[in-house]
Amino acid sequence: MIPGKAAFYLGLLAIMAVLVQCNKDDKSINFFSVNQDIEFGASMDTIIMDDPAQFPLLSEAQYPTAYQHIRRIRDNILASGELNYKDRFPWVVKIIHNDTTLNAFAAPGGYMYFYTGIIHFLDDEAMFAGVMAHEMAHCDRRHSTDNLTKQYGIAIMLGIILGDNPSQLAEIAAGLASGLTSLAFSRQNEYEADEYAVRYLSKTDYDPRGLAGFFEKMEGQTPFLPVFLSTHPSPDDRLDQIYYHWEQSGSNPGERYESRYNDFKNSLPPVTN
Repeated sequence: MIPGKAAFYLGLLAIMAVLVQCNKDDKSINFFSVNQDIEFGASMDTIIMDDPAQFPLLSEAQYPTAYQHIRRIRDNILASGELNYKDRFPWVVKIIHNDTTLNAFAAPGGYMYFYTGIIHFLDDEAMFAGVMAHEMAHCDRRHSTDNLTKQYGIAIMLGIILGDNPSQLAEIAAGLASGLTSLAFSRQNEYEADEYAVRYLSKTDYDPRGLAGFFEKMEGQTPFLPVFLSTHPSPDDRLDQIYYHWEQSGSNPGERYESRYNDFKNSLPPVTN
């Protein structure tokens, strides 16, 4: 193919990618395909599984009941019918055995990780469902790969799309897994994930204000703030928005499920100091 024609097709591909991957709600541009979101998440999951020192995953074979609880909560949120990729993403949930870390994070394509520290810290299932729904919104709204498109630029993203460097996704995933701060979301991403968490829970039997309960619980925990709170809108701002979206949804208060959540916490290993 002559250089001029190659440039023409690359330019055409870029335009098509913009048209196809542009988010209809916020006009953001994402050069990853949905399948590449899944591939990216799977690559990162492999890297996490291969690094037990940094990510000591709780054994499902030893703690099957804990995984039954966390998947039940996930399935309740998926049943809301509000997620675009409900049937396309694998929606993997894993528990990291670290009682001193109050954190959760999501990789592209529906891969999510929750530390035992944050599970033990929360009071009821609605709070935890709010945190999980927030992470699911990051996945479903494709915030990670949207940000990566901006971070790495069009040239690298087009190279991935064209298959010029098949190891590129794995290399980027390795960098993210070794320092998850690169997955930090923008202020707009966080507000949107909060909004959609309320939308999801409003179509379940959970109290849609569960995420607000999480922020209220976090007050006074400044030295132990989760990574995903350290550089984002203040909890006060986000509380106001969560309550606003709940009022706009017109949904009922819903249930908190304290006893059932205690069963979940009791199914985990005893807390260690």
